Amino acid sequence: MNRFPLWKNLLIGAILLISLIYTLPNLFGEAPAVQVAPTNPAFKANAQLLQEVTDELKAASITPQMAEISGDTVRVRLANTDAQLKARDVLQNRFRDGYSVALNLVSASPAWLTAIGAKPMFLGLDLRGGVHFLLQVDMQAALAKALQRNANDLKSQLRDQNIHYTGIDSSAQGIVLHFADAATREQAAAFINKEFPDLQFTQRDTAGDFALQGGLRADVTKRLQDSAVQQNITTLRNRVNELGVTEPLIQQQGTDRVVVELAGVQDTAKAKEILGRTATLEIRLVDDSHDIAAAVQGQVPFDDDLLTERNGMPILVKKTAELTGDYITDASPGFDQQSSQPAVHVNLDSRGARIFRDVTRDNVGKRMAILLIEKGKAEVITAPVIREEIDGGRVQITGMQSPQEASDIALLLRAGALAAPMDIIEERTVGPSLGADNIRKGFESNQWGFVAVVIFMMFYYRLFGVFSALALTANGLLLIALLSVMQATLTLPGMAGIALTLGMAIDANVLINERIREELRNGSSPQAAIHAGYDRAWGTILDSNITNLIAGIALFWLGSGPVRGFAVVLCLGILTSMFSAVTISRALVNLYYGRRARLSNLSI
Repeated sequence: MNRFPLWKNLLIGAILLISLIYTLPNLFGEAPAVQVAPTNPAFKANAQLLQEVTDELKAASITPQMAEISGDTVRVRLANTDAQLKARDVLQNRFRDGYSVALNLVSASPAWLTAIGAKPMFLGLDLRGGVHFLLQVDMQAALAKALQRNANDLKSQLRDQNIHYTGIDSSAQGIVLHFADAATREQAAAFINKEFPDLQFTQRDTAGDFALQGGLRADVTKRLQDSAVQQNITTLRNRVNELGVTEPLIQQQGTDRVVVELAGVQDTAKAKEILGRTATLEIRLVDDSHDIAAAVQGQVPFDDDLLTERNGMPILVKKTAELTGDYITDASPGFDQQSSQPAVHVNLDSRGARIFRDVTRDNVGKRMAILLIEKGKAEVITAPVIREEIDGGRVQITGMQSPQEASDIALLLRAGALAAPMDIIEERTVGPSLGADNIRKGFESNQWGFVAVVIFMMFYYRLFGVFSALALTANGLLLIALLSVMQATLTLPGMAGIALTLGMAIDANVLINERIREELRNGSSPQAAIHAGYDRAWGTILDSNITNLIAGIALFWLGSGPVRGFAVVLCLGILTSMFSAVTISRALVNLYYGRRARLSNLSI
């Protein structure tokens, strides 16, 4: 009467075994490690780099416990922090240019657990320690830059259309165009409405001055602000990879603020440097009039810089830039139509387009070097020969080694040209000792709460309390396994969610046990009381958990940061508690009582 078929018992056993396996990595903690990540798109984290790293460490008498390729990085796990610091110094001396060497923490789980994808949960800033930044985007600067760019375009377009103006004023508040008469103003207004849909102007008359006053449309302003914030967020995510942060938190807060949390990072100065990095483009002329061999020997002309092309050949370029990334309005990855090679398509504003047109017109037959400037270092991406005058403000940069590199460079160029300035308005550092203390207190609160619940259930419901306690243990196992599989970030609110889940999960068992006792008081046989208790309590359990689930979904939908983390743990805990309280506890009861045909009483 109260028996599960064999397949159902085996399925429950398999679920619990898998949950145990995927929970285990959280018990091993973290070990010190060193991470080597290529910063030059021409370099890759592959087996060759892995071999070079391990050979370099072995030559320095450092034996890594584990070495692996993780994404775009090579990570080696060391025995202790002394070996970690020594390994970092060795690898920094070996991998200087084109690589980033950073300290890191990795899971200390056995290799067989890692091989099957069993990884621990990430620890948040409040548990692991690290740095927290709150950055504010300077929207006024972004809008002023956009208005200045549009003002420059207006000057150029009105001049090309022979529409004479007496002056153009541009500021963060808007653009004002001055005309000598009303007829010219009407002609300009008609042209602007047609060619500049992002701008909106109204007429303003003063003594002897006929003006158009306006600026960006409201929807364009909103789009520009959202784009600036999202672009900065994308750029920041790209930057923090150098810090060796396993799970950075970078998210928008409000309309113009960005929260950056880097768990495990204690070097605030290094974090600031990485977050403030930008990259831009420079176009310079190649100097082929001097002897390159003499320049390599140290006789570099005064007006030139000696750089290296991607093929390793030295090249002399003029120090004076003909065009900079300040004139870039957009950059996108793509492909060269003729060679089908990866390329970056760059759009210039009106002034940049005129400069580029003049440079190419006056230097036909000469070479032009396109440089990427980052952290004060110049890299020659390509140096083509100018075949003809290039007009239109659209430049194609070839020489990319992969589509990913084209995408990365396009991102860097967009960030250098369009990302709005950001100021750090709040920063704080959470030390690792404080994080360890938070972990200890959070674990102890969950432990003592669990023990108190188990003691109460065993005292009040006897053997059925034991079944409930085992089901509660399984619930905790399932919840932690799910969070580990999802690679969730565990924070203090998340630990509070686990404690709350364990407290709420026992409610279902209380309902079931009380229902069984009620059936026994009504004269039902023990087997019938077990069957009726589980079946009739299910509806109440479902209703109560659905209401809790709705509250959890609302917290996730409307909340942010720690609130959402708490909501995720709460919702997952509700689902696992329903399964453990009803299915697992009933399986245990069936295994113990189900085969007794003549059952006279229950220990409840």
